[in-house]
Amino acid sequence: MAKTIHIAVIPSPGFSHLVPIVEFTKRLVTNHPNFHVTCIIPSLGSPPDSSKSYLETIPPNINSIFLPPINKQDLPQGVHPGVLIQLTVTHSLPSIHQALESLTSKTPLVAIIADTFAFEALDFAKEFNSLSYLYFPCSSFVLSLLLHLPKLDEEFSCEYKDLQEPIKLQGCVPINGIDLPAATKDRSNEGYKMYIQRAKSMYFVDGILINSFIELESSAIKALELKGYGKIDFFPVGPITQTGLSNNDVGDELECLKWLKNQPQNSVLYVSFGSGGTLSQTQINELAFGLELSGQRFIWVLRAPSDSVSAAYLEATNEDPLKFLPKGFLERTKEKGLILPSWAPQVQILKEKSVGGFLSHCGWNSVLESMQEGVPIVAWPLFAEQAMNAVMLSNDLKVAIRLKFEDDEIVEKDKIANVIKCLMEGEEGKAMRDRMKSLRDYATKALNVKDGSSIQTLSHLASQMEMIGGI
Repeated sequence: MAKTIHIAVIPSPGFSHLVPIVEFTKRLVTNHPNFHVTCIIPSLGSPPDSSKSYLETIPPNINSIFLPPINKQDLPQGVHPGVLIQLTVTHSLPSIHQALESLTSKTPLVAIIADTFAFEALDFAKEFNSLSYLYFPCSSFVLSLLLHLPKLDEEFSCEYKDLQEPIKLQGCVPINGIDLPAATKDRSNEGYKMYIQRAKSMYFVDGILINSFIELESSAIKALELKGYGKIDFFPVGPITQTGLSNNDVGDELECLKWLKNQPQNSVLYVSFGSGGTLSQTQINELAFGLELSGQRFIWVLRAPSDSVSAAYLEATNEDPLKFLPKGFLERTKEKGLILPSWAPQVQILKEKSVGGFLSHCGWNSVLESMQEGVPIVAWPLFAEQAMNAVMLSNDLKVAIRLKFEDDEIVEKDKIANVIKCLMEGEEGKAMRDRMKSLRDYATKALNVKDGSSIQTLSHLASQMEMIGGI
C-alpha cells in the first residue's frame, strides 16, 4: 500500500478563491488516493455559509480548518478588496503557523500549497521541511505579466495606462497598459505595492500550479519554461472548475433549468458578473434596456446596484435586486427573459443547449466554465485581471466580442444591444461559437484520465512530492 502523503493547502479569503484551490485538491486526491490534504482557511469576519456548505461536499481525505476570523474593524476601511484579502492573510499568519505546527507534530508535511494572496504562508515551508507551491488561479498570460512586473516596474516610471506601445510578453498576445490588472492602475497606492510584493515572492517557490492547460496556452507556457525563473517548475493542471451545485435552493435551480430546456438551441444569452461583480443603478438600467432592445432571449443573474464594481466580492447585500429594475421591464420581457436574484447554478446553465452566449465579467473561473461548455462570450470586464482575460479571449483566441469602454463610463443600451445581436445572430458570433467548441474539445482532451496533458502534469507533480515524502 502506498505511503500517505500529507500536504497543507492555504486559500485566501472569499468563496471565489476557496473553490478553485479546493477543486484542485479534489482532483489530486481522486487521481492519487494516497494524498491527504488539510485545508487551512483564513477568513475576514465569519466564514460565509456558501463556503461552509461547499466544504461539506469534499472527499474524506481532505480536511478543512477555519482559522479564527479577522475582525473587519481591525483593517483599513474603504480600501480595495485585494488589499483586504492580503491583509486578512497577513493578520492570520500566527494562526496559520500554529495550524501547521499542529499538523507536523503528528506527521511530516511534504508540501504547502498557497493561493497567490496567501503567498506569505510559504515562508513557513523551510521551517517545516516542506516543498512550497503557489496555486495560481488565473491564466499563464496573467502569470507571465506578474513575473515580468518587477522588471516593468524598474523600466517605466509613468502609469502603465500612459505607455505608448503595447507590452509584449513572450508567447502572449500584446497588451496595452490600460488593460493590465486593476491593482496596477495607480502605482502609488498600497494595492500596487502588494502586487509587486506578490510578484517578487514567486521567484522563491518550488513550483507554480496554473489553472490553465497546454492546448489553450502552449506558447505562453513554453515561454515560461524557457525563461527559467530560477528553480521554479510550472504545472499547468487546468481547467479546474466547480462541477457540482453549491446552493441548496433546488426549487429555483429547477425552475431556471426547466425554462432553458423549453427555449430553442443557442437562443439564450446568459448574463452574469460572477460572485462579486456589481453595476451602478444607471448601468443596470442601460443593460436592461439593451437586453430588451436586442430582442434576444436572456437569463440574467441580477445583483443590487453599487457604485463599486466589486462591492459583493467579500460580502453580499440582502436587498431584493428586482426592485432596482426599470419600471415595467419584467412585464415587457416576461416572454423572453428570466431574472435570477443574486445567484444561479452557472455550470448547469452553461450546459443547456439553449444557451448560445454568455455576457460575462471574464473572471477566470467563468471563462473556463464557458470554455468547457463551448459557449462564446460578450466580454464586460469589471476588476482584478478581467481586462487581461478579455484581451486574450477577443484578440488572441477570438471567442469573445469585447465591450470597449473607459473606467467609470456608462455603457449605453444601443452599444449593448448591438454587441449582443452580433454574438447571438451574426456570422462573427457563429464563428466564435465554432472556435469555442474546439476549445471545449481541447479542454476535454487535457483532462482525459489516460493521456490528458493536465492529468499527466498532475502525476508529475504528485511524483515530485512523493519523492520528498520517501516513496
